[in-house]
Amino acid sequence: MGCDSIDSVRYQIEIAPMKIGIDARLIEETGVGRYIRNLIVQLGILDKKNTYVVFLRRSGFHQFISPNNRWERRVADIGWHSVSEQFMMPKLFEKERLDLVHIPYHNPPIFYEEKMVVTIHDLTIVHFDTGRATTLPIPLYKLKRLGYWLELTLGLRKAKKIITVSNATKQEIMDHFGVGEDKIIVTYEAVDSEIVRLAQESKRPLVSEPYILYVGNAYPHKNLDMLLSAWQGKLVLATPDDYFSKRLNVGKNVLMFRGASALQLANLYAFAQALVFPSLMEGFGLPGIEAMAVGIPVVCSDIAVFREIYGEASLMFDPRDPVDIAAKLREVLRNENLRRDLIAKGKKQTAKYSWRRMAEQTLDVYEHIGKNL
Repeated sequence: MGCDSIDSVRYQIEIAPMKIGIDARLIEETGVGRYIRNLIVQLGILDKKNTYVVFLRRSGFHQFISPNNRWERRVADIGWHSVSEQFMMPKLFEKERLDLVHIPYHNPPIFYEEKMVVTIHDLTIVHFDTGRATTLPIPLYKLKRLGYWLELTLGLRKAKKIITVSNATKQEIMDHFGVGEDKIIVTYEAVDSEIVRLAQESKRPLVSEPYILYVGNAYPHKNLDMLLSAWQGKLVLATPDDYFSKRLNVGKNVLMFRGASALQLANLYAFAQALVFPSLMEGFGLPGIEAMAVGIPVVCSDIAVFREIYGEASLMFDPRDPVDIAAKLREVLRNENLRRDLIAKGKKQTAKYSWRRMAEQTLDVYEHIGKNL
């Protein structure tokens, strides 16, 4: 994991300071936004040499606080996954005369000719070619999906290094895009300490009766329809307030928290009996390690990335079998010894992951590229 051959201390001495751009237009989003926020905070602490330019949507621009005086911000009020970003973002980058730009999402600018690092969080779009995953008419969705594929193919080819958040996703990138193993660096994500702190400070539950918690999007690959058909007990879904969460066919046993605040989310974690994660595919799985850090057991899909990230600290089920999903949920609720074991293992598992370590490895990637400037 990481650039084992890179000695970041040595590079700090030998390499001239760089001007690094970070495309942070998604900083206000949930999963990738958390990655961007933590990366910037930790780089602000770790990197005493390089200067940074952060590109933000107008809404995020006014909220952004620079870590120190070596960080600057620029407005880039351009929608992601749009045609315009492919033409306009390169111009913004070129204007700043950057030595390197980091694109922390799977939307690399294919017309940008300078040095670039791209972070790929997952390759869901490669596997789930379905109109249920879009609000667009099917022909337009098919065309847009083709555009995604072209964007990724050309962008990954142009990138000097590709960062990803699990070995499972690294293997996906190698298999589907023919990228060499030495070009891909794995930097694991981690738990937000703020979520844990807020959960520990929660005094009174938002939901009075016992419940199973799900945290995340309601996209089709999250497999929530299967979960809803499998589990008839009390279920709380903490999702974004969007088209996909509103299309769910929920019963009286389901309570929706759409667009929950950090305080509400921490409270839901704190008092849940367990977290359920029925996804068919993930890049890392932040809600699972957040739940482990708070101290609730995790019951999840038996898929490669969860086996890698959660290890033996979760109880796994076949995500396509509603009988198995229900059986594993009942087991974790009824078996107190199992619950205690999963909670103890979960605490140890989360200790393996660190945002600081992620930023150190990312800085190593920057410096590795910088030595060839």
